[in-house]
Amino acid sequence: MIFLETIAVAFAMFSAIPCPQPVWSEKNMRYSLCAFPLVGAVCGLLWWGWAALMGYVGGSALLLAGGLCAIPVLVTGGIHLDGYADTSDALGSHGSPEQKREILKDPRCGAFAVIRLCTWFVVYFALCASIKWDARALWCMGIAFVLERCLSGFANASFPLAKNTGLAHTFGAAADKKRVSAALMTASVLLSIALIVIGRAAGVGMILAAGWIFWRYYRVSMRQFGGITGDLAGWFLQRAEIWMLAALAAVQILEGMKWFL
Repeated sequence: MIFLETIAVAFAMFSAIPCPQPVWSEKNMRYSLCAFPLVGAVCGLLWWGWAALMGYVGGSALLLAGGLCAIPVLVTGGIHLDGYADTSDALGSHGSPEQKREILKDPRCGAFAVIRLCTWFVVYFALCASIKWDARALWCMGIAFVLERCLSGFANASFPLAKNTGLAHTFGAAADKKRVSAALMTASVLLSIALIVIGRAAGVGMILAAGWIFWRYYRVSMRQFGGITGDLAGWFLQRAEIWMLAALAAVQILEGMKWFL
């Protein structure tokens, strides 16, 4: 029962998928961050389904790309994009860490959020439209959806928090930090190996992209906010996703060149 409640807590918080709403408790939240990557697995499965459907009905490349672009947003309800937007406004302010944390709490959407969200969607859609979605590419992005959530959960359990309130603090404080960190780091390593085995050069490129964004996540969070928050976690997730997608597209382009071996 606790196992199922733990999964339900993760899906109720990090997805828009209808599910039971258990009362949060010490027991069912202790390992809820470990269940967070399952939301990514759902995104990957739906990408497979949409690609198969478009292949069956002969859908256009633009329609395929539009569906792939929309699926993660529909699954998550845009919770991570909200964090991306708030963090974009905070970073654009160039204020002190205290001022940036205040901006994160502001429910209004500023100019930097609008600009960067529009840019994010344009680039994401263009990347989805430019990639050949064969089995290898779909496997790579399916793993990427899970990997980025493993890294995000690991950070939530391991990195210093910017404040003693908010969702990041709620989940981080409730977690069995040592076991959750160890489990998610082990899963990240195994997923990285799988990504290299399946994706080869694309897998290596995607891991390097994720590693770079993860390092930037830590550096920006510590230097500009004094720790991580739920909004910063969303900012990391959206950046990791689009950078891994870009790495996959870049390797496919290089592989298509005659001089690339």
